[in-house]
Amino acid sequence: MSRVGIKIKEARLGSNMTEKQLAKKIGVSESFIKDVELGRKVINEDIMNKISKVLDKDINDITMSFEAEVYKEELKVEPKKNLEKVNEVWNDAFSSVLKTVPVYGYDLNKALELRQMPVINNKIEGYGKDKVVFIEIQDDDMAGFRIAKGDIAFGHLSHEIENNSICLVEYNGQRVIRQIKRLDNTKLLLVSNKSSVRTETVGVKDIKVLVIFIKLEIKL
Repeated sequence: MSRVGIKIKEARLGSNMTEKQLAKKIGVSESFIKDVELGRKVINEDIMNKISKVLDKDINDITMSFEAEVYKEELKVEPKKNLEKVNEVWNDAFSSVLKTVPVYGYDLNKALELRQMPVINNKIEGYGKDKVVFIEIQDDDMAGFRIAKGDIAFGHLSHEIENNSICLVEYNGQRVIRQIKRLDNTKLLLVSNKSSVRTETVGVKDIKVLVIFIKLEIKL
């Protein structure tokens, strides 16, 4: 058990609060709190501040540097097991602050590569950490919007129709990138721009939104 975990447990018990109650108040799982108190996970400053606020006790002063935690763990194991133990501690720490996000093609099936993204307040770029993806652009249908083949777009999984959004959509048996403009409650305008602007009027029920994009990485 780490010194940080011991202090958090003492503060929690002093506030007559269960692990489940504390977890609910700061937006994490009960198992996460148990792992922190047992020293299996290292928490970041943001979570530490939340715990301090909920328990009405300033416990930031007992936050140890991550290097110090690793060093203390090293002293507890045999030399030949040091590397394995250190890697375990690092993996536990990063699992709470980083999330592996896949890069997909339009099929959203097999990941082309994986990227690490920071998790802040249990979200990535303001969206649920399990709802974000990267998509590799597979054609030049949106070149007029400076979205070209080979670029990487970042977005969130959604079936909602957002006016003026650029999305991965499915219609007529195909998956394509289009800008969506709402005409009324039943009709939409799908906009593409390969060499010139092209529009298609479709019914709301004729398309399915898959991903709404919020960022683009341009390939040079």
